[in-house]
Amino acid sequence: MTVDDTRTEPQSRAGGGWISGLVLANLGLYMAFLTPIQVLLAEQIDDLTTSGKEVALGWATGVGALVAVVANPVAGALSDRTGGRFGRRHPWIVGGALVGAVGLVVTAAQTTVVGVALGWCLAQLGLNAMLAGTNAVVPDQVPVRQRAAVSGFIGIPQTLGLVLGVLLVSVVVTGIASGYLMLAGLVVLCAVPFVLLTRDPAVPGIPGSAVRLKDFWVSPRLHPDFGWAWLTRFLVQLGNAIGTLYLLYFLKDAVHYPDPDMGVLYLTLLYTGGVVVTAVAGGIVSDRLGKRKMMVSVCSMVMAVGSLLLTFWHTWPAAMGAAVLLGLGYGIYVAVDQALITQVLPAAEDRAKDLGVINVANSAPQVLGPALAAPIVAYAGGYAGLYLASTVVTMVGGVLVWRIRSVR
Repeated sequence: MTVDDTRTEPQSRAGGGWISGLVLANLGLYMAFLTPIQVLLAEQIDDLTTSGKEVALGWATGVGALVAVVANPVAGALSDRTGGRFGRRHPWIVGGALVGAVGLVVTAAQTTVVGVALGWCLAQLGLNAMLAGTNAVVPDQVPVRQRAAVSGFIGIPQTLGLVLGVLLVSVVVTGIASGYLMLAGLVVLCAVPFVLLTRDPAVPGIPGSAVRLKDFWVSPRLHPDFGWAWLTRFLVQLGNAIGTLYLLYFLKDAVHYPDPDMGVLYLTLLYTGGVVVTAVAGGIVSDRLGKRKMMVSVCSMVMAVGSLLLTFWHTWPAAMGAAVLLGLGYGIYVAVDQALITQVLPAAEDRAKDLGVINVANSAPQVLGPALAAPIVAYAGGYAGLYLASTVVTMVGGVLVWRIRSVR
C-alpha cells in the first residue's frame, strides 16, 4: 500500500495559538452543524406538521446529509487544487462559513417542510466546504507524533459546540428563527481569527488540474487500509446516527421527561463532560504509545454499552448513564480514529479530497440512518429496537478496525 511519504509530512509541532484558532473555527462550525439537527430542525418541523414528524425530520436531515456526501469530497478536491496568495485551505474555510451562514438564514425563513429541507441543503453545502478546509490543515501542518492530541483538542468542539448551541437557542434567545440567525453569525465570527492570524503555507499540490469523477474513487484493493478505515468510520457513525436522531422524541414519547428540550441539554452536558475528560488525554496516550487500533476498538465497545442501556431501560437515569458512557467512548474515538485515518491517506497532494472521501463515512450515515431508524421505530420494536440496532452496528465497527495493517 502506498501512503504519504514521510518526506512530505510536517515535522514542526503545532503551537498553542494555532491549535486554539482551529478549535475556535471548529466550535463555530459544529454549533452550526449540530444544533439545528438536534433542536432547531426538530422543533421547526414539529411546528409545521401535525403528524409524521419523525418521517419529515428524517427526510429533511437525510437530504441535507446527501448534499454533504457530495459537497465535502468535491470541496476537498478543489481545495487541493487551489493556489494563490491566500493559500489553499483558508479560502474554503471562510467561504464555506459565509455560504453556510446564508443557508441557516434561509432555513429560518421557511414555512414548509420542503423549504426547510432546501434551506438546510444550502447550509450543508457551505458548512461542508468549511469542514474540508479545517480537516485538511491537520495533516498539512501537524506531525504524526502530535496528531491524536491535536485531533483530541479539535474533537472537543464537536460536542461542546452542540452544548453551547443548545444552551444558546434554549436559554439566550427565544424563537426558532432567532436561533438560526445567531448560529449564522457565530459560524463566521469563529472562522475569521484562524484565517487571519495563521499561515496557510505552500504544500505539494496539483493546482490547475481538472477534478474528475474517477478521482474520488480510492481503490480498496490498492489501498486496503484506507478502505477498512472508511468502513469502520461508517459503521460507528451509522450507530451514532441511528441512536441520536430521535433523542428529543425519545425523551418526550418514551421517557416522558417533563421538559424534553432541557432534557436534551442535560444529556448533552453529560456527554460533553465525558468527551472533555477523554479526548485530549486519550490522544496524548495514543501518541505516546503509538497505538491506534486497540484504543479505537475499546472505545467503540464503550459506546455500544451506552446504546445497550437504552435498549432495555427507557428511564431518565438510564439515559444519563448512557450519555456519560457515550461521551467517554466518543472522546477517545474522535481523537484516535482521526489520527489513524491521517496515517492511511494514499497521497499527500490529495489530502483534502481523501479526507472528504472519509467524511462520506460521516455524512452517509445521516442519509441511511433516518431511512433505517424511522421504520425500526414504527415497525420493528420501537425505541428498544432502535438502540439495539445502534449497539450492534457500533460493535461491528469496533471489531473491523483490526483489519487495518499499516497502523499499530
